[in-house]
Amino acid sequence: MPSRLQSPVITARAKVWLEANGEYVFGLGIGNILKAVDQEGSIKAAAEVVGKSYRHIWTRIKETERALGLSLVETTVGGHQPRRSELTREAQALVRKFDRLHRRVHQLVEKESSSMLRAIGDSRETTAP
Repeated sequence: MPSRLQSPVITARAKVWLEANGEYVFGLGIGNILKAVDQEGSIKAAAEVVGKSYRHIWTRIKETERALGLSLVETTVGGHQPRRSELTREAQALVRKFDRLHRRVHQLVEKESSSMLRAIGDSRETTAP
């Protein structure tokens, strides 16, 4: 436990996710998976980028599609083209809008908490021995 001389650094934090009928369906994890699929053009390469198994990535995509009721990734089976998977327009919009929401929530938390955190710091300074 920090002494009065070693005051802890206090930071406000927030998590953002989407739910459907009270159940988690979309957050940073699946957002990062979809961005990796978009960037790499394949689920296999996306799995390598995010450090998860192909099966894990595939399962997360399919669970999210079922929960949202829309297709997120279009996959071309067979062939030798380098880009065999791509995001649907809906998935691209969802990722973009979620990232914007996430950024705005964190900006709001930072802005709104700064005066509170300053007050905590000020009160520590006035009560220090």
